[in-house]
Amino acid sequence: MSAPLCAARLDEATRFLEEHPEVHFIDLLIADMNGVVRGKRIDRSMLLKVFEKGINLPASLFALDIQGSTVESSGLGLALGDGDRVCFPIPGTLSMEPWQRRPTAQLLMTMHELDGTPFFADPREVLRRVAQRFTDMGLTVCAAFELEFYLIDQENVNGRPQPPRSPISGKRPQAVQVYSIDDLDEYADCLRDILDGAHIQGIPADAIVKESAPAQFEVNLNHVADPLKACDYAVLLKRLIKNTAYDHEMDSTFMAKPYPGQAGNGLHVHVSLLDGEGRNIFAADDPLQSDNLRQAIAGVLDTLPMAMGFLCPNVNSYRRFGSQFYVPNAPSWGLDNRTVALRVPTGNPDALRIEQRVAGADANPYLLMAALLAGVHHGLTQRLEPGAPIEGNSYEQLEQSLPNNLRDALRALDDSAVLEQYIGADYIDVFVACKEHELEEFEHSISDLEYNWYLHTV
Repeated sequence: MSAPLCAARLDEATRFLEEHPEVHFIDLLIADMNGVVRGKRIDRSMLLKVFEKGINLPASLFALDIQGSTVESSGLGLALGDGDRVCFPIPGTLSMEPWQRRPTAQLLMTMHELDGTPFFADPREVLRRVAQRFTDMGLTVCAAFELEFYLIDQENVNGRPQPPRSPISGKRPQAVQVYSIDDLDEYADCLRDILDGAHIQGIPADAIVKESAPAQFEVNLNHVADPLKACDYAVLLKRLIKNTAYDHEMDSTFMAKPYPGQAGNGLHVHVSLLDGEGRNIFAADDPLQSDNLRQAIAGVLDTLPMAMGFLCPNVNSYRRFGSQFYVPNAPSWGLDNRTVALRVPTGNPDALRIEQRVAGADANPYLLMAALLAGVHHGLTQRLEPGAPIEGNSYEQLEQSLPNNLRDALRALDDSAVLEQYIGADYIDVFVACKEHELEEFEHSISDLEYNWYLHTV
């Protein structure tokens, strides 16, 4: 670490401790392959040392399955002696945890080799390498997420979730009621605390809307001119929502498809590119006449089938797809069309951007963003063309062609020469090994439906 950077980090820590003498502990956080936040809790007396020298965590943290067990086939566990790497703070992420009864702060970390070079299997580092390609072109990525989630009862029914009782009416919501203000009122205290907590933590959340299922909501984040920071905010927002809901005696879930017959949880992301003077290179009075926009769209569409493992990384992810739920199942694009994979909002010519609508809320934001930007860069550098935009209902015009299950998605990712150039073969190998391990365990299980169908009938 350079001396000026080290001094700046220490100044951030010193200032925070002076402003918050009430803080007892600081949670040091790092998002694993699944986007699950892990780490350590330290006493405030250790914070300056953490900023100066970092903390040690094992490399196997990035080879954990969804249940938190090391996947040895990844090569990051016993094969390496389960050795430590060093994690350093991410500047600007030190903030209070507003849900804690005992004053506690939090700090995002990123992993490095012992010699200080970034660790290849940290998803944040995967994204940083892809984003660097735009920096090398003199471009800045501007990005924002829209995150969908369900509030659910802390008590389930036979292992299945159910909507929580309204703190206002005492009733469980049953209707879809998209964009309902009344439904926002039913959970107003919790939702207000989510936005207030985001403000306290510096997360640029500006709106919550009622989504397309009982007790389902969406939080919109403002655009920021830094894709890494946009993903940091998404990771911290999920943690904030979970803890705030729990504070209100509810749970929340970002599971892609928690209820049969209801909409799933998506993670839409908007991206545009700024030149050295801060101008949007996609900007045009007619989107069809923007070469940069068309080429970027074409690259994302070209890589979309092979990126599905990052966008929809779990077995449950593929249950979310269906035309009635506005989840595109084919590479497609259109202007102000919510039935396509890539939507171009056209309200303001200077704010033209790409909205990717395929990924689920269970995706790791860093890996999702890395895959999306890889496609954008691929399209721009290869000068690809996307074909005509879809008008009307894309589901009636295009047959399903994206991978519709995790095994096919992992095969497409593993075989992708294009994504290998951006993501790196070493990381793709680790990711595929971990996800194939989960898939094999799932396929060896026997569901209740199988017992109901077959136990006494065959």
